[in-house]
Amino acid sequence: MTQIALFHSVYGLRPAVLAAADRLRAAGHQVVTPDLYGVPAAGTVDEGFALLDKVGRDTALGRARAAVADLPPDAVLAGFSFGCAVAADLLAERPSAAALLLLHGIAGGPEAVRPGLPVQLHLADPDEFEPQEDVDAWQRAMTEAGADLTVFRYPGPGHLYTDPDLPDHAAAAAELTWERVLAFLDGR
Repeated sequence: MTQIALFHSVYGLRPAVLAAADRLRAAGHQVVTPDLYGVPAAGTVDEGFALLDKVGRDTALGRARAAVADLPPDAVLAGFSFGCAVAADLLAERPSAAALLLLHGIAGGPEAVRPGLPVQLHLADPDEFEPQEDVDAWQRAMTEAGADLTVFRYPGPGHLYTDPDLPDHAAAAAELTWERVLAFLDGR
């Protein structure tokens, strides 16, 4: 059993995040899914960015810190898109994290990575929010810092392709992502 903190995208705590947590729980993991906004999720990405601006990044990060305060130091940090940045920010404060799981976003820099840290990234290819040159530079930096990095790209789907309630959804890519995520989490 792995303890996991799973952070939502800029949209807020959507049903897809809760369903992902349920899927992880069904595989035997314990998962927390903090609501970093404290208000209903947005319906569009623009509304999501407006919510983040209203709540404030510092407040959202404070809520994330509070959500992981009682988790063991080796809990896996995971996130969807914006939630990847939250997970990466917390990695600097939780150096014993068992792994970093990034869904739909690159985040964090090599300064928080310890040698051998398991990191798994799942991205659409192409991804409108993650240009290839940025992904390549991030991948080089993480690898040079010693991360045990695996990157999966999924041709064709949109940015948040695992969310069945968004136009980005790609069922086959989402299913393959979850198979790979569960394998990654086994034994952590």
